[in-house]
Amino acid sequence: MLNNSESIGCYVRSDGLFARLQTLLQQSGFGCERFASENSLSRMLSRRGFTLLLIDIGNHRDDSEDFVSWLNCRTGNSTPVIALSQGTPEMAALALNAGADDFIGAHFEAVEAIARIRAVIRRHRPNSVRRTIALGKFTLDREAASAAYDGETVELTPREFTMAWLFFSSPGVFISRGTIGASIWSADSEVAGRTIEQHVYKLRKKLQFGVERGVIIRTSYSQGYRLEYTPPA
Repeated sequence: MLNNSESIGCYVRSDGLFARLQTLLQQSGFGCERFASENSLSRMLSRRGFTLLLIDIGNHRDDSEDFVSWLNCRTGNSTPVIALSQGTPEMAALALNAGADDFIGAHFEAVEAIARIRAVIRRHRPNSVRRTIALGKFTLDREAASAAYDGETVELTPREFTMAWLFFSSPGVFISRGTIGASIWSADSEVAGRTIEQHVYKLRKKLQFGVERGVIIRTSYSQGYRLEYTPPA
């Protein structure tokens, strides 16, 4: 299970992009440290470890030469690497062919970026697949497809449980209606917004979300839905 001890080393050129990533990572339970270059990050790797590295490879093929050289020269370190770029699909192919573990475009959706980061970490830790989530007094068990509050089981339908898992696995992150529809129904289905609203309503009611339990689901008609957790006083 991921927690605050998970630390990600970042070389990101844009202050704005780094600020966005830092907020997203912290909301999702990751520590985040920024470096001025790939080389300064490499020097730190010799003294301490990171769970994962996020490297900005620039927006043009010429910009990526340092990244390719850096990957080729890395020895004795197997920390997984995700490349970032605002560039073309060619940049993604270049990064992956050079040895990056994954690629994220700069105009990413938050929930997808976190899912990709967690997937890369899982691949490098094959025995660490996330099976349970605990948030406040809420617990979710993936194998049993069950949810509970303070030890009391709450009956959820399979779709309601899938929705709950999606929200609880990405607290603080807005999840678009398109992502919810693709995750719960299927990637090629067109799910009406009203259907998703009804499922969110039922989930709120069954799990009795509210300030008393410390969990709410906030709705933004432009961004989707976000689970927020505030420990009760």
